[in-house]
Amino acid sequence: QVQLVESGGGLVQAGGSLRLSCVASGSIDNFNFMGWYRQATGKQREYVARIFSGGSTHVADSVKGRFTISRDTAKNTMYLQMNRLKPEDTAVYYCKAVDGLNNLWGQGTQVTVSS
Repeated sequence: QVQLVESGGGLVQAGGSLRLSCVASGSIDNFNFMGWYRQATGKQREYVARIFSGGSTHVADSVKGRFTISRDTAKNTMYLQMNRLKPEDTAVYYCKAVDGLNNLWGQGTQVTVSS
């Protein structure tokens, strides 16, 4: 089974940027879509953005205009470029991949935005 590994999290000041990566251990070509979710302490996991197999993308209203999702199929990697970060973006960020039969999750990467 394909495994997902996130990286790129860290501590950044408000207004700064980070780029998260999600590397799959196998081809991402067969996934219906891949996406990013986040979970802040004490809150439910929430949707951030997704990219579909055809390349179309969608981002949540809360991050629209600041976050961009993309992928590099040759590298089996999905990215989340996060700009103009806010303290409320602080959370563990998870990548997810769906192939119609399975929902795969990574282990998460912590993003902390200081004010």
